[in-house]
Amino acid sequence: MINDTNKKPLIILTGPTAVGKTELSIKLAKEVGGEIISADSMQVYKRMDIGTAKIRPEEMDGVPHHLIDILEPTEDFNIYLFQKYAKEAIKQIYERGKIPIIVGGTGFYIQSIIYDIEFNDEDNAGTESAYRKELNDFYEKNGASKLHDLLRNVDPFSADNIHENNVKRVIRALEFYKENSYPISKHNEEQRLKESPYNFAYFVLNQSRDVLYERIEKRIDMMIKDDLVDEVKSLLEYGCTPDMVSMQGLGYKEIIPYINGECSLEDAIYILKRDTRHFAKRQLTWFRRERNVIWVDKDKITTVDEQIKFIKDKCKEVNIF
Repeated sequence: MINDTNKKPLIILTGPTAVGKTELSIKLAKEVGGEIISADSMQVYKRMDIGTAKIRPEEMDGVPHHLIDILEPTEDFNIYLFQKYAKEAIKQIYERGKIPIIVGGTGFYIQSIIYDIEFNDEDNAGTESAYRKELNDFYEKNGASKLHDLLRNVDPFSADNIHENNVKRVIRALEFYKENSYPISKHNEEQRLKESPYNFAYFVLNQSRDVLYERIEKRIDMMIKDDLVDEVKSLLEYGCTPDMVSMQGLGYKEIIPYINGECSLEDAIYILKRDTRHFAKRQLTWFRRERNVIWVDKDKITTVDEQIKFIKDKCKEVNIF
């Protein structure tokens, strides 16, 4: 367990989708004098509120939140940009004498901060290599699935963790292999073994699968009731296209086929619930591989007050405060 008082404190609160991170994070921030940095790949986007289960301003209860509503949905977002913006937010939070609390379910984003993983700018300052052009041409001719097969041939681990529709990340992983003759997943694993620059406490909120899946289903039912379909329609009218990073998020890519008349709403909702359950399972698999994780079992520590006490006690053990 981390216990270096010469390093600045950092709290991570994560867990699978719909597990209840938001409510707990607000109370934790108020208890410890913290500010929240969102580690969510979709909540960075404006106009995308329902499908991302984005916290509403009135729910923040005065706690400052960072990396929410900072980009238009037509803009790209990636791990490089997340790390850049998160580091800037962390610096500002320390300057105010507060504790940064990273909250969200994107494990690789969290990992990039706590181990200060080194990335090259994925856009290479706006230039396009000949190989990238070749891969883009291959994608245009053969489709995302065939491109993803190329990645699986050289880097099965990355192929398992990058969705085939995330074409930019697939191409970047293939580029990395071409440039370095070894997989980007190996590079990331080596980076993950670095010593953290922070004195951190890394909490993963979890509960039984049946209860979690029930929460997921109820959340999606509420999203539909709150007019998720209209939100997706408005994004398409705004100029978003299915291949954009923002439209690859859960809750968006499943609804677009319904809007386009390719499936029924019932089928779209079924697929969204199924894919969200699968996503939660992948999230838990990721967190189980992480080092120095402290699990917060909601089946045993049942109330928010008990969870806060557990987290504060663990933070004190590692001299967070």
